[in-house]
Amino acid sequence: MYKFFILIFLFALVSCQQKIENSINNKNFCETIHRNDSISLSEELADFSQKMKTKTGVYVLEDGGGSLITRAWLTDYAEKTIDIQYFIFSTDNVGLIACDYLVRAANRGVKVRILIDDIMVDAELDDILMMQSHKNISIKVYNPGVNLGKNIVSKLKKFATDFRTANLRMHNKTFIVDKKVVITGGRNIADEYFDYDHEYNFRDRDVLLIGKIAPKIEQSFEQFWNNNLSVPIETLADKLPENYNAPQRFNKLHQYACNPENFWPQIRTEIENLPTAFKKIKESGGLIWTNDISFISDAPGKNDGSEGLGGGGYTTDALIELVKNATTSIDIQTPYLITTKLSRTLFKNAVDRGVKIRILTNSLASTDNLEAFSGYQRDRKALLKTGVEIYEFRPDAEERFKIMTGQLQKTLDFKPIFGLHSKSMVIDSKTTVIGTFNLDPRSANLNTECITIINNTKIAEGVQKGFEIEFKPENSWRTTLDFNPDSKVKTSKRIKTWTRKIIPKEIL
Repeated sequence: MYKFFILIFLFALVSCQQKIENSINNKNFCETIHRNDSISLSEELADFSQKMKTKTGVYVLEDGGGSLITRAWLTDYAEKTIDIQYFIFSTDNVGLIACDYLVRAANRGVKVRILIDDIMVDAELDDILMMQSHKNISIKVYNPGVNLGKNIVSKLKKFATDFRTANLRMHNKTFIVDKKVVITGGRNIADEYFDYDHEYNFRDRDVLLIGKIAPKIEQSFEQFWNNNLSVPIETLADKLPENYNAPQRFNKLHQYACNPENFWPQIRTEIENLPTAFKKIKESGGLIWTNDISFISDAPGKNDGSEGLGGGGYTTDALIELVKNATTSIDIQTPYLITTKLSRTLFKNAVDRGVKIRILTNSLASTDNLEAFSGYQRDRKALLKTGVEIYEFRPDAEERFKIMTGQLQKTLDFKPIFGLHSKSMVIDSKTTVIGTFNLDPRSANLNTECITIINNTKIAEGVQKGFEIEFKPENSWRTTLDFNPDSKVKTSKRIKTWTRKIIPKEIL
């Protein structure tokens, strides 16, 4: 099971009240922070109106700062709707700013729908209900019964009596604005996914999609939103919070999110440059238009469960077909690499027909998930024997100085650990996959996932360039049958990883 410390951003509304109150004086910090221009999303997309009918604009979001500001811009300039699915939405610097922007969008009349998974929500039900109290914000919880609104006895009973259903989680990540523009990929909403955490940051990847593919992604959201597994948050509550309808209930959040003393100044610099963010993307040369693109999402519930914890899903089937049809090369980035006999046979067959396969995953020194790494350790040699090349990410990867926010690193006396979180593939130097799918049994059989498949050599060339850099010795260790970098960490961490081997790989 994923080892994430999760705080849903809604926690900011109540649980952060004391912290927020202590930071506020009579000054209105938001006067100089938020937009006062007349730009609209429709106007910014006008140049593409004809292209959007038949093609999709694709822009890969490699660095955290750019991905953060793109989300902020879209939230600020949304006109009608924002539909969100996220696995992690934290209440750190990035999360509080995101929360503030969503409420402000709702204040403008934008209809905001938020779908969150239940299993690792670490917030009081009342906190989430406060966000739901806005007339333009609707919140649903996917597959409840193991966390929100339940006591410990109910949670344990759920896992004891219906283990498989309890483990069916929603791992999709989509951010859809006005049914025209989408961001999807590996990033969750928290400091560490946007290069602003003090201790640990992720190398991740998203993709911005404009135009023809957007309605299909919206259809996927609607499928989840309207499924019986997605339950309105208010149905989990016995009563509403006392200040549920207080007119000024969001003011403290706004002032906290606007106060520059509460955030790294680099974040505010990004926000101040917000009006030009989308224009820069359009003029960058990195926005590529294509008609050969597909978005694939698993159905709610993943599969019928007739094969126990197995059974796969649409994303699993699509990735298997891509590997089977590869002719020259497959390059993969996955933070968690837990193989089965089926996946190793698939890779071996590809290698035997002349396909070069390279996989970059986390080392023990860079991973945030000892449970998953223990699963990888068990079959690492078996995977190497198939002929696959394995590279393990360095926590001190030199590339972090280019990918991470440079100004932040200059202010620290030490350098944060850099871990891998991107879930991407490049096949035959022409097909790119960017999504939420980890190469592990949980993504294959239990979690719902989504992937974008882009058949465009220019996009593939750009992503491949990043892969090549990160395969280099200064960014990753080459793991062989005779060498692995596990010894680069303290003995205590190695022992902790060893103890995790009691956990069945099927649920990792």
